[in-house]
Amino acid sequence: MGGGGGIGYYGGAGADNLDGLKDVARDALKSPERPERRRAFISFRHSDLDKVNFLRMQAKNKKSDLNFIDMSLRVPFNSTNADYIKSGIRARIKNASITIVMASDDTHKSKWVNWEIDETAKMGKKVLVIDARKNAKSPLPGAVGSNKSSVKVVPWKIDNVMSAIDDLTQ
Repeated sequence: MGGGGGIGYYGGAGADNLDGLKDVARDALKSPERPERRRAFISFRHSDLDKVNFLRMQAKNKKSDLNFIDMSLRVPFNSTNADYIKSGIRARIKNASITIVMASDDTHKSKWVNWEIDETAKMGKKVLVIDARKNAKSPLPGAVGSNKSSVKVVPWKIDNVMSAIDDLTQ
């Protein structure tokens, strides 16, 4: 037959546990909620795909503080028409809350990353640059310097990244 063991569904027997449950519920309501998931467009050189995929996996990990919806391209546009490609990327940036740039030693050489930073700034949105350079003498993309008021650079540490996302998208 089975039985309940005399313990209510709230973990205790009797009315005295109701006060404890009320305290737990009250405390839960007072605690700050996790901010809503931000929509992020990720800008990067193809050679940094492994780093970006790691970042994407961290955002999907429920135990991670990193929490965003990836709005970036998974598959490159099947076109050589730069205007068509820009139009598609522009639409994704427009629908994102923030652009995240994965900056490694060679990112400054990418005309597309620089264009995406400039385009984000033109839309009045913020850019978060994750500094993943191994050589501190390697420059950041030139568009970082020309859009200083829209850009924040942080080291590649998950806590710094999520905190910066929250700061830039509020």
